Amino acid sequence: MIYGKMWCVVKPSVGIPLFIAAVAIASFSVHLAIVSNTTWVKKFLNGAAPAAVSQTETSTGKS
Repeated sequence: MIYGKMWCVVKPSVGIPLFIAAVAIASFSVHLAIVSNTTWVKKFLNGAAPAAVSQTETSTGKS
């Protein structure tokens, strides 16, 4: 283990839950930022149908 000596300073009963809590808080904040700053995520999560994309036919010179 690269950081094996760290556990001589921080007890695993404190360090491991602290690390897991930090990962959970970071993940929650990233997801909250995505939901707050985009419009399509809210529509997708609410089940809104995507906007239909229409293609116009271009003339190729053939009738």
